[in-house]
Amino acid sequence: VQLQASGGGLVQAGGSLRLSCAASGRAFNLAIMGWFRQAPGKEREFVASRDWSGGNIRYADSVKGRFTISRDNAKNTVYLQMNSLKPEDTAVYYCATYRLGGYQDSTSYNYWGPGTLVTVSS
Repeated sequence: VQLQASGGGLVQAGGSLRLSCAASGRAFNLAIMGWFRQAPGKEREFVASRDWSGGNIRYADSVKGRFTISRDNAKNTVYLQMNSLKPEDTAVYYCATYRLGGYQDSTSYNYWGPGTLVTVSS
């Protein structure tokens, strides 16, 4: 599986962005997909995940109620709608395919895209 995230950019606090992650490979439709982020000087952290059917949807507490993960299996794409953005949401956002283990653990994911930068100004 190859992943390519896009949609990042500069936005003011309170604004919105939608990230996309296009995937190639037959296994996409069965894969649990996740979004992670890494801010400068910090460890990569879990943001959201969901499986192909819409189940197993999970969010980090810090984004719950503001972010929504969705996917279009026909387009091999997973999305992250981000609303009410805060400066602390500034990070490089990565999409990844889940393999085994805890859903919020980055080591449970085996394929990663190169990431897209989101900058939220105050």
